[in-house]
Amino acid sequence: MRDIRTIGDPVLRTPAEPVTDFDRDLRRLIDEMFAAMYAVDGVGLAGPQIGVSRRVFVYDIARRKGHVINPSLTVDDPEPMVDDEGCLSVPDRETRTPLYAKTPRTSGVTVTGLDRLGRPVRIKARGSLARCFQHETDHLDGMLYVDRLPKDAARAVLLKTP
Repeated sequence: MRDIRTIGDPVLRTPAEPVTDFDRDLRRLIDEMFAAMYAVDGVGLAGPQIGVSRRVFVYDIARRKGHVINPSLTVDDPEPMVDDEGCLSVPDRETRTPLYAKTPRTSGVTVTGLDRLGRPVRIKARGSLARCFQHETDHLDGMLYVDRLPKDAARAVLLKTP
């Protein structure tokens, strides 16, 4: 099982490379990502979080489960949605559990990309699923949720990380 990379690891701050090979290795990677995510009770996981700089994420949230390769997001509803958000890669230094903060996101998005066989995927999302898609796509762009927080809130989270 692959370890979850945590804040400070350069792979989390580097934009991921597009996936070009839709082969057995990619299918194995997606399976490993689901296993790593479930092992730590996560709801989403992006390639860089396990040290793989590829544009792929998996999710299992709000009774929806799947994966998206080479995702692109469009905003359907720009209405701000502020709610608690945490990240497996931003753990508390003592408990090793995700640290949460009120994080702004947009209310509705559509993600387009490909599945493990290279077939087109298009998913409209609102609420927690939309938040998850935005969060995981940020990982693929080298961003963490703390980058979206006001400076004081980000500082408070970062003071608790390893």
